Amino acid sequence: MLTKSDPDEIQSFLADASYLRGGHVERVAFPETAAEVAAILTQASKDKTQVTVSGAGTGTVGGRVPFGGIVLATEKLSQIKSLIHEDAGGRGVAEAGVRLIDFQQFVRAQGLLYPPDPTERSCFLGGTVATNASGARSFKYGPTRKYVQRLKVVLAQGEVLDLRRGEIKADETGQIRVPLPSGQAIQCQLPEYQMPQVRKHASGYYVEPGMDVLDLFVGSEGTLGVIVEVEVALIRRPERLISGIVFFPSDEQLLAFVREARSRSLRTRSTGSQLGKGEAEVDARALEYFDDQSLGFLRQKYEAVPANAAGAVFFEQESEVATEDSLMRQWLTLLESNGALVDDSWFALNEQEQEKLREFRHQLPVLMNEWFARHRQRKVSTDMAVPDQNFADLLRCYKETLMSSNLRYTIFGHIGDNHVHVNILPRNDQEASAARDIYQAFVRRALELGGTVSAEHGIGKLKRDYLKQMYGNPQLKAMARLKVAFDPAGILGRGNIFSEDYLHELN
Repeated sequence: MLTKSDPDEIQSFLADASYLRGGHVERVAFPETAAEVAAILTQASKDKTQVTVSGAGTGTVGGRVPFGGIVLATEKLSQIKSLIHEDAGGRGVAEAGVRLIDFQQFVRAQGLLYPPDPTERSCFLGGTVATNASGARSFKYGPTRKYVQRLKVVLAQGEVLDLRRGEIKADETGQIRVPLPSGQAIQCQLPEYQMPQVRKHASGYYVEPGMDVLDLFVGSEGTLGVIVEVEVALIRRPERLISGIVFFPSDEQLLAFVREARSRSLRTRSTGSQLGKGEAEVDARALEYFDDQSLGFLRQKYEAVPANAAGAVFFEQESEVATEDSLMRQWLTLLESNGALVDDSWFALNEQEQEKLREFRHQLPVLMNEWFARHRQRKVSTDMAVPDQNFADLLRCYKETLMSSNLRYTIFGHIGDNHVHVNILPRNDQEASAARDIYQAFVRRALELGGTVSAEHGIGKLKRDYLKQMYGNPQLKAMARLKVAFDPAGILGRGNIFSEDYLHELN
């Protein structure tokens, strides 16, 4: 098994996309099998050496940044092992270090689709499970958890679990019992907090009465075990796609459009209406938002963005040749009834045109990164989501606060799930301090509105205080007890989700 300790060779494993500084480690190990992972963890548990699991480094909350011990890199676990076709789609099995984009392209070539679509598709499949990753298509398809059917996980003491969905569940009191290959068993009590009523949520361990134990590992951020192999459900690849970037003259008209498009889409899915041949109903798979400040950035590259646009929405809907005309008429009627600038908007019905719209979406982060490099500052970016009925209040809070602050900012993202990212763009250290204070105020307001402090990026090391605000100190202690049941020496992912202090209190 390959290991590296030369400072120059391991430098890239001391950071991720969060830019959290100060990472340090003794060595990096590159196991190629579950047995090698087990050997690393067995010895680390005996020595009480902390282990940080490293994926592709695309995370934004410092989860893979190590502060001592060793790094266990999953990049050598890189095989796509099988694909099975079934009536409704299929199943794919791959190791944790397979890049998401490679896996998606592999199943696409087989006429299938793996729906989870985080923006950064160079991430590893195991990392997407460990963070319960989501993205634009989550509005229709939900996050990664919904597709995970089986996990092979190596626990901290070297036991290898092969968990299939439906095999082990918690009882109604929250007690779980997990038999181990050694003949022993893990028994513990789930925390008792109520998760927020939002469609996207990546804040702490997933808990609910009678839950599948498999779901504990989805979104556990490398703190309960090392995921080495994943089996996921696949669906049939859609025949066609309709998409558009639609501009609106006011926020009120844009939000009215989103509310109607969302409610019609959710109703379509809940009723499962059967229509005649050549007919279909509005059912967006993505609804993405750009505020006026975002459009201001994008005008640097796209002069055709209307000068009078107060915001824009990117939408996608799957279709068939037989339903395409009917669906396009419905979308145009919906847009016109809500005052959209239809004549100035952009629509796409083929892959070449749709790629241009996707490029428009992806240009915004590029332009903002150029801003950060120019001003030598880090962005301050939110990741909160709230229930449907409270989103307008949260967006109003964002805009009123930022407009009075004189800070540069953009607001964009997954408006279909009431989950938009506020990116505050400080120009100097004083503005950076003000931006962090504003972020704290936004966290408090999101929690008052029944929301989550992290909808898709996770908690990592950077958002632990926000999770404490969300659930309270007693529930973080309950999370720590759950972790210790699976990881008695507390070696895995130290500092992720909650502070190490909670583990010290249990010893």
